Amino acid sequence: MRGKRLVPVLVAAVGFLAAFVDPVAAAQYQSVTEQLIRDLNSMLLAAALPITLLVEGILVYTVWKFRNNDEAKPTKENRRLEITWTVATAVVLLFVGVAAYGVMAQPSVTATQADAQEAIAEDETVVVDVEGVQWYWNYEYPEEDLAVSSGSATSGIDYGNQPMVVPVDTQLVIRTHAADVIHAFHAPEIGLKADAVPGQTNYLITEVTEEGTYQLYCAEFCGQGHSEMLGEIVVVDQDTYEEWTEDPENTSV
Repeated sequence: MRGKRLVPVLVAAVGFLAAFVDPVAAAQYQSVTEQLIRDLNSMLLAAALPITLLVEGILVYTVWKFRNNDEAKPTKENRRLEITWTVATAVVLLFVGVAAYGVMAQPSVTATQADAQEAIAEDETVVVDVEGVQWYWNYEYPEEDLAVSSGSATSGIDYGNQPMVVPVDTQLVIRTHAADVIHAFHAPEIGLKADAVPGQTNYLITEVTEEGTYQLYCAEFCGQGHSEMLGEIVVVDQDTYEEWTEDPENTSV
C-alpha cells in the first residue's frame, strides 16, 4: 500500500523539477552554438531527473520499510533483476552517448580545419583571426584588411580597447591562436570556447542570432594580468558592420 502511495509522489516531484530543468531554454537563444549546447543539456537533465527520483525513492522507501530491522537478512540471487538493471544501464549510457555525439559532432560546437575551410568558401562568411597575448586580444579581419585589439592595461600596450564586431545572422569563423602562452577564448553567453595555443590554430564556427554586446574572457590562467584580459563581442546589423569596417575608430557600436 505504501508503495502505491509513493508513485504519485514521485510523479509530482518529476513534474515540479521538470519545470526548472532549464529556465534559459524558454528565452531566445543568442547563437546556434548556444542552442545546440542548451538543448543537449536540457535533454540529458530531463532524462536524469526521473532516474534520480526513482533511485532515491527506492532508497527512501527501503530505509523506511526496514528501519526497525535489527539484523540484515542475506540477499538472494535474482537473475531477472540483475539483467534488468544491466540492460537499463546500457540503454541509458547508449542514449547519453548518441545524444552527446550528435551535438559534439556539429561544426557549430566542435569545428575542425576542414569545417572552417568549407565555411570560409561560402559566400558572406565573416572570418576573424583572434590572437591571445599577455594580456590582450588581437582581432584581425583578413578579408577586410583590418586589425583591432582589446585587453588589460597590465600589458602596457596601447591596444585602443576596441571590441570584436561581427554582423548578426551571418556565419562566423573564428580562428584562434596565441603569441606567448596558452589562453582561452571564451564567450559563455553565445556558447563559444576554444583554447588559444602557441603554434596551433583552433576553430569556432557559429552564427549569432541576437544583436547585443557579449563579454569575452580568457578562461585559461595566463599570468599576472589574466583577470583583466577581457574583451567584448559586439553583434550589429549588416549596415553597421560594414560602416565599422571602413572606420572602426569613429563608428559607434
